[in-house]
Amino acid sequence: MLAEIEPTDTWFTELIARLKQHRSNIDWRVWPEVGDPKEIEIVLAWYPPLGTLQMFPNLKLILSLGAGVDHILQDSSLPPDVPIARLVPNKLALQMADYVMQSVLACKCRVIDYRDLQQLRRWNPLFTPNRYQFIVGVLGLGAMGRIVAQRLSTIGLSVRGWSQSPKEIEGIDCFFGNEQFNAFLSKCCVLVNLLPLTTATKGILSHATFAALPQAAYLINVGRGQHLIEADLLKALESGQLAGAYLDVFNTEPLPREHPFWSHPRIVVTPHVAAVGALDDVVDYIIDAIARIETGSPLKNLVDRNQGY
Repeated sequence: MLAEIEPTDTWFTELIARLKQHRSNIDWRVWPEVGDPKEIEIVLAWYPPLGTLQMFPNLKLILSLGAGVDHILQDSSLPPDVPIARLVPNKLALQMADYVMQSVLACKCRVIDYRDLQQLRRWNPLFTPNRYQFIVGVLGLGAMGRIVAQRLSTIGLSVRGWSQSPKEIEGIDCFFGNEQFNAFLSKCCVLVNLLPLTTATKGILSHATFAALPQAAYLINVGRGQHLIEADLLKALESGQLAGAYLDVFNTEPLPREHPFWSHPRIVVTPHVAAVGALDDVVDYIIDAIARIETGSPLKNLVDRNQGY
C-alpha cells in the first residue's frame, strides 16, 4: 500500500508497476483504495495522512519510502509495536556522496567567488588551501553520513564527523555529544549536514552553530530543510561568517518563487536531488524487506523510535 501519493506521479506509477511485476502474488493497493484495513500487513509510506496508520490492526511493517522517517514519526497515533524501516539502498548513499563531493570541491575551489568575478569580468586568481588544510565536517554518521565521510577521505580531504553517540570510522576524526559539538565545528572549513530530523536536531543550523565555525566557512545542507534557521543563514552570509551555502533541502518544497535564496549571490539552490533513488534499487530494496518479513529474517535499517532514526 502506498500512502499520500498522487496517482498521476510518474515515478510512483512506475514503481507500483515494477513491484507488481516482481511479486504478482502480492495484492498491491494504493491509498485511498485499500479495501478492508484488516487485510493490510505492510505499508509503504511517504507522508501518510496523520492518523492513517492506526487504521490497520494487522500491520507487520511500515517501510518508509525515503532515508528519513520524520514524515512518519510525526504521527502521534502510530501503532506502538509495529517495526519501522528506512529505505537506504547502498547506491542511494553513493549518489549522496557524489553530490556532497562535488559541492565540497566547489567550495574548496571557490566557485562562488569566481562566479562573482566572472560577472565583473575581473581576472583575479584566488588563494585556495591544499586538501589537508581544508577540513570537512560531516554532521551525522549514520548509513549515509558514514559513506559520505569515507568517500571524502579517499580523495585526500581531512574529514571529521559528529554524531549523537560515539562512532569509530577509519580515517575520520569522530566527535560525539553536545559537549564535543563546538570542538568539532571549530576547524570545519565546510559543514555538511546529513543528520536525521528529530526534536533535538531541528534548527541545529543556527547562529550559534555558524558562529562556532571558522570565519568564511561553507554550509552544505542535504539533511532536511527544518534543520536550518533560514534567517540565521542569511545573516551569517551578510556578515561574512559564512562564505557560501549549497542547499538541496528547504522548509517549503518546491522553494517558493519569491524566496530570497533564489537570487542570493552566495547560495546555490538545487531541487532536492542529492539522492534520488533509482527505481531498480528501490524495487529491490522493497522486495527484500517483504521477503524478510515473510521468512522472519532480520530487517535492515530498523528505526529506533526513541532516537527518531
